[in-house]
Amino acid sequence: MARLADYYLVVTYDLDKREGEGQGRILQRFPEKDWEDSPFPQGVELFCQPSGWQLVPERQPASFFVAVLTDINSDRHYCACFTFWEGLDNPQLKKAEAGEVDEADDELTVVQPAQVFAPKSLVLVSRLDHTEVFRNCLGLIYTVHVDGLTVPMETVVGNLLTCVIPIAGGSQRTITLGAGDRQVIQTPIDDALPVSGSTVAQLFRQLGIVNVLCLFCAALTEHKILFLSSSYQRLTDACRGLLAIMFPLKYSFTYVPILPGKLLEVLSTPTPFIIGVNSFFRSETQELLDVIIADLDGGTVTIPECVHISLLPEPLLQQTQTLLSMVLDPELEVADHAFPPLSTQPSALKIQDKEIRGVFLWLFARLFQGYRWCLHIIRIHPEPVIRFHKAAFLGQRSLTEDDFLMKVLDGMAFAGFVSERGPPYRAADLFDDLVANHVERIRQEETCPHKVMNHVKELAEQLFKNENPYPVVAMHKVQRPSENSQNSAQSQTPFPMLDEVTVELFIDHAAAKLKTAPPVVKAELKSMVPSGPPLDTVDRNGNVMANSARRLEVVRNCITYIFENKMLEAKKLMPAVLRALKGRAARVCLTQELNQHVLQNRAVLDDQQFDYIVRMMNCTLQDCSHIDEHGIAAALLPLVTAFCRKMGAGITQFAYSCVQDHMVWATMQFWEAMFYSDVQNHIRALYLETEEGDQSPNLLNRVSLLLASEQSRLWPTLSKEMQTERVQKEESTVFSQAIHYANRMSYLLLPLDTSKNRLLRSTGLVDVESVSNSYVTNSIAGSMAESYDTESGFEDAESSDVANSVVRFINRFVDKVCNESGVTNEHLKALHTMIPDIVQMHIETLDAVHRESKRLPPIQKPKLLRPTLLPGEELVMEGMRVHLIPDGREEAMGLMGGPPLLPAEGAIFLTTYRLIFKGTPNDPLVGEQVVTRSFPIASLTKEKRISVSLPMDQFIQEGLQLRSCTFQLMKIAFDEEVASDLAEVFRKHMHKLRYPPHVQGTFAFTVGQSGKMVVEHKTKDKNQSLKTLSKNLVKSAKRTIGRQYVTRKKYSPPTWENRSSFQSELDEDEISVSEEVDQSSLTLSSTMRSSDRQTMSNVVERACCRDYQRLGLGTLSNSLTRSKNEPFRISTVNRMYTVCRSYPGLLIVPQSIPDMTIQRICRCYRQNRFPVVCWRNPRTKGVLLRSAGLHAKGVVGFFKSPNTPASGPSQADSISLEQEKYLQAIISSMPSYSESSGRNTLSGFTSTHMSTSDSSDKLRQPKIGALMKQVMGAKEEAPATFSRGAHGQRAKVISLSQPKVSGKARNTPRGKWGSIRGSGRLSAYNPDVGTRLAGKESPQPNGGPSEALFLRQQKAYLYIIGDKAQLKGGKQDSFQQWEVVPIEVCDVRQVKNSFKKLMKACVPSSSTSEPNMRFLRCLEESEWIALLHRVLQVSVLVVELLDSGSSVMVSLEDGWDVTTQVVSLVQLLSDPYYRTFDGFRLLVEKEWLSFGHRFSHRGAQTLGSQNSGFTPVFLQFLDCVHQIHLQFPMEFEFSQYYLKFLAYHYVSNRFRTFLLDSDYERIELGVLYEEKGERKSPQVCKSVWDYIDRLNEKTPVFYNYMFSLRTRRWRVLRPYTFNSNLKVWDFYMEETLSEGPSYDWELRGWQERVAEETLDKADSGGPKSQRRIVWPCYDSLSKVVPDAITKLLQDLQSLEAELGQTSEKWKDTWDKMKAAQRTECKLESKPSFSSSLLMASNLSHHRRSQGVYLQESGVGSSINLAMDHEASATSTPVAGRPSTSTLYSQFQSTESENRSFEGILYKKGALLKPWKPRWFVLDKTKHQLRYYESRQDKECKGVIELAEVESVIPGTPTMGAPKNIEEKAFFDLKTTKRVYNFCAKDSMSAQQWMDSVQSCLSDA
Repeated sequence: MARLADYYLVVTYDLDKREGEGQGRILQRFPEKDWEDSPFPQGVELFCQPSGWQLVPERQPASFFVAVLTDINSDRHYCACFTFWEGLDNPQLKKAEAGEVDEADDELTVVQPAQVFAPKSLVLVSRLDHTEVFRNCLGLIYTVHVDGLTVPMETVVGNLLTCVIPIAGGSQRTITLGAGDRQVIQTPIDDALPVSGSTVAQLFRQLGIVNVLCLFCAALTEHKILFLSSSYQRLTDACRGLLAIMFPLKYSFTYVPILPGKLLEVLSTPTPFIIGVNSFFRSETQELLDVIIADLDGGTVTIPECVHISLLPEPLLQQTQTLLSMVLDPELEVADHAFPPLSTQPSALKIQDKEIRGVFLWLFARLFQGYRWCLHIIRIHPEPVIRFHKAAFLGQRSLTEDDFLMKVLDGMAFAGFVSERGPPYRAADLFDDLVANHVERIRQEETCPHKVMNHVKELAEQLFKNENPYPVVAMHKVQRPSENSQNSAQSQTPFPMLDEVTVELFIDHAAAKLKTAPPVVKAELKSMVPSGPPLDTVDRNGNVMANSARRLEVVRNCITYIFENKMLEAKKLMPAVLRALKGRAARVCLTQELNQHVLQNRAVLDDQQFDYIVRMMNCTLQDCSHIDEHGIAAALLPLVTAFCRKMGAGITQFAYSCVQDHMVWATMQFWEAMFYSDVQNHIRALYLETEEGDQSPNLLNRVSLLLASEQSRLWPTLSKEMQTERVQKEESTVFSQAIHYANRMSYLLLPLDTSKNRLLRSTGLVDVESVSNSYVTNSIAGSMAESYDTESGFEDAESSDVANSVVRFINRFVDKVCNESGVTNEHLKALHTMIPDIVQMHIETLDAVHRESKRLPPIQKPKLLRPTLLPGEELVMEGMRVHLIPDGREEAMGLMGGPPLLPAEGAIFLTTYRLIFKGTPNDPLVGEQVVTRSFPIASLTKEKRISVSLPMDQFIQEGLQLRSCTFQLMKIAFDEEVASDLAEVFRKHMHKLRYPPHVQGTFAFTVGQSGKMVVEHKTKDKNQSLKTLSKNLVKSAKRTIGRQYVTRKKYSPPTWENRSSFQSELDEDEISVSEEVDQSSLTLSSTMRSSDRQTMSNVVERACCRDYQRLGLGTLSNSLTRSKNEPFRISTVNRMYTVCRSYPGLLIVPQSIPDMTIQRICRCYRQNRFPVVCWRNPRTKGVLLRSAGLHAKGVVGFFKSPNTPASGPSQADSISLEQEKYLQAIISSMPSYSESSGRNTLSGFTSTHMSTSDSSDKLRQPKIGALMKQVMGAKEEAPATFSRGAHGQRAKVISLSQPKVSGKARNTPRGKWGSIRGSGRLSAYNPDVGTRLAGKESPQPNGGPSEALFLRQQKAYLYIIGDKAQLKGGKQDSFQQWEVVPIEVCDVRQVKNSFKKLMKACVPSSSTSEPNMRFLRCLEESEWIALLHRVLQVSVLVVELLDSGSSVMVSLEDGWDVTTQVVSLVQLLSDPYYRTFDGFRLLVEKEWLSFGHRFSHRGAQTLGSQNSGFTPVFLQFLDCVHQIHLQFPMEFEFSQYYLKFLAYHYVSNRFRTFLLDSDYERIELGVLYEEKGERKSPQVCKSVWDYIDRLNEKTPVFYNYMFSLRTRRWRVLRPYTFNSNLKVWDFYMEETLSEGPSYDWELRGWQERVAEETLDKADSGGPKSQRRIVWPCYDSLSKVVPDAITKLLQDLQSLEAELGQTSEKWKDTWDKMKAAQRTECKLESKPSFSSSLLMASNLSHHRRSQGVYLQESGVGSSINLAMDHEASATSTPVAGRPSTSTLYSQFQSTESENRSFEGILYKKGALLKPWKPRWFVLDKTKHQLRYYESRQDKECKGVIELAEVESVIPGTPTMGAPKNIEEKAFFDLKTTKRVYNFCAKDSMSAQQWMDSVQSCLSDA
C-alpha cells in the first residue's frame, strides 16, 4: 500500500522578489514535516511555471501538467501542477501613485493596465503515476474554491493526503475526497510492466515510425535526446512513451520530461539524457552539437552531423518497421487491392498503444533470446552476484560485428537488466515468459508478418489487461467548475489560506490508524526463472564451410601425427591445417583434440612437436578477436600452461611463453569473463554432491542457475551458523581463484625476454605491431592510471618497468573482480601484497628459460644456401635470414599454375656488386627447389620499409621493399632471429654501396680489391706516361676553361668542376693532326715519348677515327698532304677539352671554318655543344649534325638579320653572322648544293635529286610531309605541314605577331615539298617572312607572295630539328637554305616519371583486383610506349630527310639526351654497318660515350647525383633498337639477348664502360687509356665490349641466326612507329627464379656444372623420364626448350663425339652450314618450302622485297622454322641430355686448338705408387689437362682442372723416377688440392709443357 499523495502545496507569484525575473514561493505546504520514506523534493516552485513566473494583462485558462523530479536515490516523484490566474492591482501603478517611480520608469510610455493577473499553482507530489486521478483531485479543490461549494477545503485536502491505495496486484479502489465525488483507481496487475495509457501511440502519431525507431536506438545506445513541444503535458507523455517501449530495459540516465527555462544549462552535461523543453526556448537549443532534437509539434527529428546512431541489425529493423506500419496504418497493406476489405480501421488509441508495445517486446525477445545461458553466477550467498558473458553471447549469436548490440550490451541499461533479471529465483513477468517459452514460435514465424502480428496482438492483449484489469468500471463522478463561475467576479476572491491545524490533525489521525491496522501482505510469487532453449550457435558462414568435416579430419590427423612423432606427415599437412584453422569449428576441434593429450595437467613434448603445437596455437589465436567471442582463447588457456618441453638443467619451457603475441591476453574483459566462468564452476562444485562428467558449457550453466535458485529458496530457512559458513566458503573460493588468475596473467603478460620490452619502450616504439613479444608495453601500461606500491622488498632494475606494468594490470583486475564478487578487505590487501612477488618469481623462471632457449638450435629452419660470387665480388654482409614475400607478379605465387614458389625462406646477401636472395619455397611441395633473386646494388632505385605478417605463425615485424631498375623487386621480411639493429646496419651498408661518394667507389673500380672501398688508386702504374699525359691535359683544360669563362658570365653553362659522376673506358681521337699548333698547350704528339706512340696508335685505331675514315669525313694524313677540296676536316680545337668539356677531343667540322670561329660559336649553344658532323650519307652526301639547343638569347640572334638597324655592331650580331657562316659552310659541302650552283629553282633541285635517288624514292617522297605532320603534332592548332598537293594550293592565312604587318595577310602556296609553317601557338615563329626582306622588299599588294618567297617553297638543304619551346620569337630568312622543324621533345623529367610508372606496371609491389590497377591500364598510364613512339617518329623523319638528300642538324635540349637518342637511331636505321657487333659498339662508343651522355648523372650512381633520380635515357634507346629489331629480325647481327645484356649491365656498374659523364672525366680518372695488358687478373674485364667479345668466342648467345648479310644493297630501315606497332620489351617482365638474372655468365656456367653433377648422381637409378615440367618464372625457357639451331648444333656435337672427332668452334660450324645451304639453294630452281614460309612470315614487315635476298641469305633449310633468335646456345640440358658446358665444345675450335698440346709424360702416383707413363692432353677450350693409358685410348683416366692450378715449377727427381733422364726434365704442377710430379722425355719438352700450361693459365 502507498499514499496517493505525499505532499500538497500552494505556490504563488512572489511579489516581494519582483526585480529581474519573477519567482514563485510556496504559500502553504502539507504536511509541513517531511515523510521519512520520501523527503520533500526541493525546487518544486521552478517546475510549476517552467517558462518563468510572470504577470500577465489577461486572465489565462487554468492548466494542468505533470512534471517528473528524480531524487538523490534515483526515485521518481511525480509533481502534478494545476495552475490558475488571480487578479492583482498593477504594482507599477501603485508605485507611481506613491511617487516611487525610478527615472528609468518615467520612460515607460506604454499604457499600463489597471489590473494584472498572477499565476497560482496547486501542486500534488506523489511517487505514484496516476495522472488522471491527480487532474481530478486538483480540479475538485479548484472547483470547491471557485464555485464556493459548502465543503470545507481542509476536509478535501485532508482526505487527499490520507488516501492510501495498493501499488499493484490489479485491485480496484474507489476513493472520495468528501465533496460528493467518487473515483475508481485501478492498479496494474504487475507493476514491473510500465503503464503507458496511450502515450506510445501518441508519440508515433507525432513523429512517425522511422523517427521513433531512431530515437529508440539512440536512447538504447546512450545518446542525448531532447524533446520540444509547446505543450508541457505532451512532453511528459512523449518521454513516458519512449521509456515504455524500452521495456524490459530501464533508462538509468538523466530523465527530465519538463525542464524549467532557468535550468537550461543542464543540456550541456556530458552524460546521456532524455529531456523535454518548451518550444519557447527553441533558439537556445540550436547550438547544442551532440543532442538529437525531436520536435513533437513539427514531427521532425534532427540528428547532428557528429552523432552516429547505430540502428537495429538487419533484418530485424526491416521486420520491426513492417510490423509497426501494420499496427499504425493497416490500410497501407490493402491500399492497392481492387476490392479492399470494408473495415481496416486502426484499433482504438489505447489498444494501438499496446500493440506497438507488443512489437517492441517481440523485438527484445529476439535480441535477448538465450541471454540466461550466458550468465555467470559468482556468488549465491548472502545475495546472488551475477555477471553476463557478453563475448560468448555475441559469439554464439554471430553478432560480434553488430554495432548496435555491442553498444546495448555495454550500456548501463543492460547492466541494470542483468542485475535485476539475473537472479534465478524471483518473480517472473511477461518478458521472462516470452524469452523463455516463445523463442521457438518467434523463430518459426519471423518471416511471416501476419503470424507475427497475431503474436503481437496476443501480447498487446496481455499488456492492456495488465493496465485495465476490470473492464467494467463504475462511473466516475467529479465536479467541474461551472462555465460562468470561471469568468464571474466571484473568482476575483483570492484562493483561501487553509487552517493548518485542521489539516495536520487529519494527517496524524490517518497515520495512527495505519499503524494499528494489520499489514496487508500479498505474498510475492517467487519461482525459478525459466532459461528458455539454449543458443544454437549460428555460424553465418556455415554454408560456405560445406567441407568442414574434411577440414576437421585434417586437423585431427595432423595432431595425431605430431603425437605419434610422424613429423614428415605432419609437415605436409601443416599448410592445410593452418588454412583450416581460419574456421571456428576447426579451432574448437583443435582445443578438444589437444585436451585429450594432457595428462595430469601436463604434456611434455620434444622440440619439434612443441614447435608444431605452438604454431597451431598461434594460428588459432591469430583470428581470435580481443573479446574472444567463440571462447577459443578461453579453451586454450589451460592448454598453454600444460604443454611444455624440457630444456635441460631442470628447466621447462611452457607453451605460454610462445603464444603471447595476441591482443586477447591484454584485454581486461577476456580475463574477467574467464575468471567468472571458473568461479562459477567452483561455486557449483561447492553445492553439488556429485560432479557430472564432461558436459557442454550450456548444460553446466543451466545446472548453476538451478543450484542458485534452489539455494536462494533455502537461504531463509538456514540457521545463522550455516549461513555464515556458506558465505565464508564462497568468499574463500573466489579468493583462491583470484590468486590462481594472478599467476595465469603473469604467465601470459610477461615476455620471455623481459629486457627486450624495456628496450623497445625506451626507444618510443609504441606501435602495437613492433613490440616484440607481448602487448604489455602499450595496451596495458598505457591504460593503467593508478599505480600500486610494490610492497615487496625487491625492485629489480633490469625488468622493473615490464614488471610494474604487469603488476598494475593484475592489480586493476583483482580490484575489479574482488569488489564485484564481495571479497573481504583483508583478503584484497593480501592479494596486493602477493602480486608483485608472483610477478617477480615468474620473471626469474623466465630468465632461466630465456637463457636456455637462446642456446637451443633454431628449430627446423632451412639451411642458408650460399650464393656463387663472381671473380672479384666479395660479401659485405653475411647472409641474414629473411623471407622473400610475393609481390604483384602472379606467376611465382602459383596463380598461373604450378605450386607457389613464394613466399620463400632463405637469406639475403649483400656483396660489393649485388644484392642476392637465395632460399627455398615455404610450400613443402617445392621445398627442394632453390629460389634465387638478385640485382646489382647499383641498380637499386627505391628502398622502403614495410611491415609484414606472414601467413605462417611468425609475426615478422619489419621488412624492406627494394626496387631495382633492372625490373626486379624484392620484398623481404627479416626473420625474428635478425636483430632490428642488424637490419639497420644492412640498410646503411646498402646505401653506402649504392651511392659511393665518388665513382671510384663503384664495383667496376673496386673489383678484386678485397672488399675495401678504395677511392684513390695507390697502385704503381706501368703506363706512367699516359697518366701524366692525362694529368697535363686536365690541368691545362682547367686553366683555359677558367680563363675562358671569367670574362663571359652571360652564357656560362653550369660548372662541371665539382660534378662527381661517371662513364667508362672508350676511345680517343688522334690529336696530332692539329693544323695550327697552339703554343699555350702541348699537343699530344709533343708530350709523348716515342716509346708511347705505339699506344697512341692503338687509341686512334679503336677510336671514332676509324668510323670517320670509313665515312670519308676526315683522314688521318698530315695537314700538308691533305687535299683542300675535302669538305670536312678533323679539328683538334677541343683536344684539351677547353671548348666543350663534354665533347670528344677530335671533332669533324667544315673545312672552311677556322678554330677561332668555333671557339666563338660554341658560346651560343648550351654547355658549349656546338654543331659537329657525326655521320654522312654515302649516297646523297647529306650529313647528320648534332648539337645542343641554343641559349635563349642565341635563338633570337640566330634568326635576326645583321642588317637590322642597331646602334653599332654588337658582339652578339657578329657571332650570329659566324653561326650563319658555319651553317652555310655545311650546306656548301653538299654536292646537291654545288650542283645546283645557286640556282635555287624547283626544277634545279628536282633534277639533282631525281638523278641521285632510285625509283623507290619517288614513291616515298610525299611521306615526309605526313611524317612532319605527325612529328610536329597535326592538331588543329599545331603547325600546318607538308602537303602533297599541287603548286597552286594555298597555305593557311597566318597572322604575324608584329602589329605593323598584321593587317596584311600572306598567302603562301605550297610546293611539292610544302613547308613547315607555324600557326596557332607557334605564330610567333614564322619562317615565311625573313627579316632581311623587311627593309628591301614589300609584299605584293594583292596579298600574294613575292617572288623570293615563292622560290623558297622547296626542299631546304639543311633541316634543323629544334625544340618548340626554344624556337619562339625567331624569324626565318627566305634566302637561307635551312629550315627549322620545331618538335616537342620529351623532357628528362617525363622519362623519369614514365619509367617509375613502367616499373610499377611491370613489377607491381602487391597484387590487386582493381580494374584501374591492371597491367595494361598501368602500362598505358606510364606513357612509356608513347615516349618511344615520339623518339622513333622523329628519328624516322630525320632518316627520310637525309635519304632525300638534305642534311639534318639535331639540336635539342642540352644535346646529350634526346639528341643522342635520335642521332644514334638515325645512324642505326640508315647505315647497316651499325647493325653489326662492331658497328653497334662503335655507335655507342661514339655517340653515347665520347659525346658525353651523362651516364653517371642519369644513373644517379654517386652520392652527388642521388637527388637527381634515375633517368634511363640509354635504356629508352635500347628499347627503340629492340622495337626496330622486332620489325626487322633479319637486319641485325646481334640478338635481342645482346640488347638485354647491355640494358642490364649499363646500370650494373660491373664494367667501367658506362661510368662517368664524358671523355674528359675518363681521362681525368685515367680510365680512357687503360691498356689491355694492364688487367689485374684475367677474370676481371673492365670493358663490357671485351667481355662480350670473349663470350662471343665461346658461345653464340649474342648471335642472331636470322641475320642475312647483304653486300649488294644499302638498306635503310623505316620502322612503323605507331603505339600499336610497339611491343612491351620482355626484358621488363621476364624472371628466372631458378638462377637469377642470366647476364653474368660466370654464374651460369657454375650452375650448369652443379646441375651436371647432380644429374650424374641421379643417373645411377632406374630409367629416367624424358619429360620435363617447365614452370613460369622459375625455369629459363631458352635453356629448357632450345631453338632449332641450338638443337641441331647439339646433335652435331653428339655425333662428332661418337665418331671421336674433336668439335669445332660454333662460328666455323655455323658458317659451314650456311655455305652448304647456299649451294643447295642455288641447285634448286625454286625457293624451298621453308624459305617461302619465311617469306610469308616476313611480308608483314613493310616495304621489303623479301624474295630478292632470301635466296642468298642462306636460310633454306628447315632450321629456321623454329628459330628463337635470342638465346641460341644457352640452353641447359634436360635430364638425359649432355650438359651445356659439354655442349659448348661443339661450338669450339678446330682439332689443333682443342688439343693444344699432347704427348707422353711420366706421372708420379699417389703415396708409395710407382711412376707411370701416360698420354697427356692439354685442352685449352675445356681448360683441362686430361690423361689416358695410351694415345689410342678413348677412356679418360683422370682430369686436372686448370682452374685449380696455382703454379707450374721445375721439379726434382724423387724415389722411383725413370732412370737416365736429365734433372731438368722434371716439373711439378701445384693445384689447390695436391702437387703433381711430372717427368718429360727431355728438358726441351719439359719446358714446352711448362710454357703451354702457363699460357693456358694466363689466357683464361
